[in-house]
Amino acid sequence: MTTERGSGIEERGTPRAPKQTRTPAPYSSKIIKAGALIGDTKTLLSLWDVAASMAENLNRMQRDNVFAKASRSRVEDILAIFRARYLAETSVTQALVTLVRGNFPSVALEKILYFHAARADRLLSDVVTEILVPMHEQGLTDLQATQVQRSLTQWAEAGKTTGHWSESTIDRVTRGLLAALRDFGVLQGVVHKKIAPAFLPVDAFAYIMFYLKQHQPSGSKLIELPDWKLFFLTRDGVERLLFEAHQHELLEYHVAGNVTRLTFPAGTLEEYAHVLAQR
Repeated sequence: MTTERGSGIEERGTPRAPKQTRTPAPYSSKIIKAGALIGDTKTLLSLWDVAASMAENLNRMQRDNVFAKASRSRVEDILAIFRARYLAETSVTQALVTLVRGNFPSVALEKILYFHAARADRLLSDVVTEILVPMHEQGLTDLQATQVQRSLTQWAEAGKTTGHWSESTIDRVTRGLLAALRDFGVLQGVVHKKIAPAFLPVDAFAYIMFYLKQHQPSGSKLIELPDWKLFFLTRDGVERLLFEAHQHELLEYHVAGNVTRLTFPAGTLEEYAHVLAQR
């Protein structure tokens, strides 16, 4: 399969490259220290100085206690989570700053934050794709904490966790995961959790598609990436959103025979964030 990067034209029919296998975890219990943190994330991004270094920004955030936390260690925990989720790639940081400071809808922004958070935390991602997605495919919505605890116990026994996890740790990790997924809109309910109706705003979808295309230029492979399972999307669902995004002029998507064409009205993620924020 060959792709012309500049034009976005891809020819189908040639053998695909072998899929990369995912190595076993290890899973981290960091979700205990920081859940979705949507409000704090927006504070961080709204105050971020793109002209300063990451270290300078983080030192200022900690010095000024912009999150109004009671202890220094709590702030350090939060900043460590943010560093992994949103600050590892400069392009992502700058794009998110642009979206937060622009008129980008909050619902769409929170889906994007969830996407980056899940990519940074394998445990959060796998709970969705390996527990919730199979339930969703069977038409099941009610989720018991014991279902998550059972899977975490099995994963811990298989050596997928960072060190030994006691029952107490598994309980705390479970509560952290359920709370984070509720705040990100994947689950709903305070006491009794249910899988929320699947919904991904088209502008959030377009941002995620642009991001993924930077890492996977093949149009056909983009549609089949496992990342879409985070939003309970099938291949058909991704294609429907592609056509919807095309209709909204967020991107250009054409399929003709063996040729797929997917292009965007910007060259970088930050530039595309400006396009989205100005709509």
